[in-house]
Amino acid sequence: MSASTCIKALMILLCVPAMLPDIARAEANGPTTVTIPAGRFDYRSSGEFLENGYPVDATIEEVVFEEPFEIMRFQVSVGQYEQCVAANACRERLGAGRQPGHLPATGISFRDASDYANWLSEVTGEKWRLPTDEEWAYAAGDRFIDDAIGVEKDTANPARRWIARYSKYASLGSQTDPEISKPGAYGANQFGVHDMSGNIWEWTDTCYSRKRLDGEGKLMSETENCGVRIAAGQHRAYISFFIQDAKGGGCSVGAPPEYLGFRLVRERPVGIKAVLHRIRQVFSGPE
Repeated sequence: MSASTCIKALMILLCVPAMLPDIARAEANGPTTVTIPAGRFDYRSSGEFLENGYPVDATIEEVVFEEPFEIMRFQVSVGQYEQCVAANACRERLGAGRQPGHLPATGISFRDASDYANWLSEVTGEKWRLPTDEEWAYAAGDRFIDDAIGVEKDTANPARRWIARYSKYASLGSQTDPEISKPGAYGANQFGVHDMSGNIWEWTDTCYSRKRLDGEGKLMSETENCGVRIAAGQHRAYISFFIQDAKGGGCSVGAPPEYLGFRLVRERPVGIKAVLHRIRQVFSGPE
């Protein structure tokens, strides 16, 4: 190929990015991702909310994503995680050796997931990280399950809300498959992301917070604890960062998840890195 032909091809890549598909390729330098388009959605805020000292449902706010972002189509698999273990960059997960390599990796703590993201970033030369709770909820799309209890505060009988919470979580738990499901078992959402809100909860980078509201619902104060992180799934779970199995203890708030796994966001490159990224997408071919 001549130099002039290469330059023309590069100009096309720079000037017509819309020609490239939104579904990311299965690339040699990292897991398959899906591009989540820019947009806005109504987000049920994370954390615990107290109004005049009584627990209430979290507020809903509009969250805007001005730029698209990429998230893994599937959860990180056993085989993928074990590559990090073999490189001495990740510790063994809880239950290592019990599942085949194609299944989602479970028995993963927040620290384990962060170590894997750092290792993958190093070996691919791209930035991988855990999603925020907002990103996860938006990427979940029609698979997101609102964890609001829907019971107004009752100062005369505060136990009423706790009973409603228990009943809701018990109902969700009865619908959960006790076995780790193979990738794709829960299908894809409208974005093409698979297995959101299945029987594996996924770590996010968002810290646990407790928000105190006045009688009119205005925020008075907020306390954040980053020793506890949000695991998203059929409901939010708030779990200490070092816990690999929430059923054995360490679920700080709410019902413990069945299994703890994760998927990652790949930060979209800018500048010359963006050009090289597009070139890789074109020449890697479709999945």
